[in-house]
Amino acid sequence: MKKIYKLLGVAILISSATINAQSAGTLTFKLGEVAHASTYSGSKRVLAVWIEQNTTGTTWTFVKTLCAYGKGTPSNHIPTWKTASASNTTGVASTSTLSWSSGLQTLNWDGKNVAGALVADGNYRVAVEECWDHGGSAVAYFPFTKGASADTQTPTNVNFTGLNLAWAPTLASDTFSKGPEAVVYPIPSKGIFNIDMKSDVKNIQVVDINGKVIYNEVMEEATSSSTKKVDLSLFNDGIYFINVSDVNNISSYKVVLEK
Repeated sequence: MKKIYKLLGVAILISSATINAQSAGTLTFKLGEVAHASTYSGSKRVLAVWIEQNTTGTTWTFVKTLCAYGKGTPSNHIPTWKTASASNTTGVASTSTLSWSSGLQTLNWDGKNVAGALVADGNYRVAVEECWDHGGSAVAYFPFTKGASADTQTPTNVNFTGLNLAWAPTLASDTFSKGPEAVVYPIPSKGIFNIDMKSDVKNIQVVDINGKVIYNEVMEEATSSSTKKVDLSLFNDGIYFINVSDVNNISSYKVVLEK
C-alpha cells in the first residue's frame, strides 16, 4: 500500500524535513571602482567579492568567494571578507593587487557553494570589500533573490561604478532529462495535469515560478507504468514546474496553467 503525503498551499513538514527548491542558473555581477589616492605602490588596491546567504533574520552566511585580489598578506586590509570566508578562496585564481586602470570587473556565480553543491533558493547578497590604503576602505552589499525567476538590478554606490547584477535561472528547455521519464499533458491545462510515468518514480513535486513548492507527493514504493493526476486549479494562471524523481535523480517539466 502506498503512503502519500500531500502539500497543497500550506506548509507541512514531511519526516521533519523542509523542502527547498534549488534552481540552477548563473549570477553575473559587474563593477568598476571609483579611483582613490592610494598608498599601495602608488596606484594599487585590494578587492574581494563574495556571496552570502540570508539564513535566519539578520544572519548572513558565507557561500563562496568570487574574487580575492590580494588574498595573501594584503588580506589583512580586507578583514570583512577574511572573517566571513575564513580566507576561503576555493575556485578563485586571482592573487595580486589591482591597479585603478584595471577597468570593469565581470564575475560569475553558478549558484553553488565551495563544495560544488547547488544551494537552496532564497535571499542572497553580493558582498564587496575594497581597500586602497591603510585608512581608506569600503564595504557594500547588494541583495538579490536566487530562484526560478530572473532578478536584474543596476544598483548605485559612491565607491563603485558600472554596477550590474543579474541572476538568470536555467530555463533553456521545457524538459530537463536528468531522471525518471514521464509524459506530462495537456499543456496548457485548465487545472488537471496528467503524468504518465514511464519509469520508477518516488516523488512528484510542483514548484511555482518563484521556486515555492506548492504540491508534494511521496510514495513509499517507487511507481512506474501508471498515470497520476495533479490538480492545480486552485492556483493562479502561469508557469509551473512538475518535478518527478527517483532515488537519485530528478526530471523537470515546464507546464502552463491557463484557466
